[in-house]
Amino acid sequence: MALSNSGTPAATFTGSTPGASPPVSNQALASLPMAARSFGWHDHAALWFSLGVGLLVMQMGAYLVPATGTRDAALAILLGTALGAGLLAWTAKLGADSGLTSAGLMHHTYGSWFARLPVLLNIAQLIGWTTFELVIMRDGTAAIGKQSFGWQLDGLGGMAATTLLWGAVLALMLSGSMTQLVRKIISRYGLPLVLASLLWLSWQFGSRVLAGGLDAFVQRAGDGSMGLLPAMDLVIAMPVSWLPLVADYARHGKSGRSAFSGTWVGYAVANIWCYALGVMVASVSAPDADLVATLLLAQGGLIALSLILVDEIDNAYGDVYSAAVSSHSLLPQGSVRAWGLLLAALCTVLALVLPMRGLEPFLLMLSSVFVPLYGVILGRLGFAAMGAAAPAARVNYKVDYLAAGIWLLGIALFQALTNLAPQWGATLPTLLLTGVLAAASRRR
Repeated sequence: MALSNSGTPAATFTGSTPGASPPVSNQALASLPMAARSFGWHDHAALWFSLGVGLLVMQMGAYLVPATGTRDAALAILLGTALGAGLLAWTAKLGADSGLTSAGLMHHTYGSWFARLPVLLNIAQLIGWTTFELVIMRDGTAAIGKQSFGWQLDGLGGMAATTLLWGAVLALMLSGSMTQLVRKIISRYGLPLVLASLLWLSWQFGSRVLAGGLDAFVQRAGDGSMGLLPAMDLVIAMPVSWLPLVADYARHGKSGRSAFSGTWVGYAVANIWCYALGVMVASVSAPDADLVATLLLAQGGLIALSLILVDEIDNAYGDVYSAAVSSHSLLPQGSVRAWGLLLAALCTVLALVLPMRGLEPFLLMLSSVFVPLYGVILGRLGFAAMGAAAPAARVNYKVDYLAAGIWLLGIALFQALTNLAPQWGATLPTLLLTGVLAAASRRR
């Protein structure tokens, strides 16, 4: 029996002929046995709280100011997080109930042949986001070095050194066990440190808000450039961006119920906290102030920002590990660990040569295809108890044309709403349409 990346038994494909070479084990397209699962409620909550914390999330929160008023921003954060984290948790439950990876869920929904397209798109976006995370960590390291020690790390040599440093850390993490990383490092050590840094920054900027007058902060009006629904879309964007990854971790859960509640609570708390912190920072700073520089100028900001920066590495790890699982689903000759190390090296090289300012809009556009993709998956699979699903290799159809058509229709709707009616938002209408159509057309 083959071993998974966590060192646990993984299902193998059967049907080999006598005397033939042993079949290749495709760990990504087989349901993980219950005996191999180790994640409890605390593991799910700690993992998704940690993945929900990040400088990018705070920056997204800062985008809400001054486009919306404080009350609308707060309402958008609460409602958008509840919905977005709920979708993430629903997908986590689906992964835990079935024991399937994200690639496995795509195979069961779209067919064994057509599923390769969204799997490839997922790998492409995860490579892009991992590269982007490395750049965030590189730039944050340069800002800390300049502010605290006078180091000039924004030159060619400094950028190369810091990028290679974070790339090496990422590769080191990928060389070990994913489940042990979550249970022994993130849950026990990473979570308390990140909580302490968020509490300190909240105290610092909360005090500034109080000094400027709480009533003035609460009553502050926006400039009208963003309504409530687009603001909710901006908030929902972060949890929805994790939809193509969550099953890769939730399949290690002992129960669907703990995966659902742990993922929802962990991510919702982190998302609300970071968005709200971004709003507070933007509200007490100059309009053109840099978020990282503002955090550094706060008392104790160096330590707090350093801890958050270190926490960014698990976001990069989350992206590249899931990309490795998806790559293994396509080419199982390479193990998940081997694919992870290869992709980490690739992302490090890309971080050295690609212009990130031009890449971010492309990544956001690419991410939009996964909103209707998971609307269809949840509509097809989310209303039935899958139990211990059979290996996806046993899917007896190559293309589910109806599911594929609904997905493409959803992409068209998302793009049309984004460009022609941005005041209505695009995420919720697209999820609603694709989910209803997929549920109505699912196999009985």
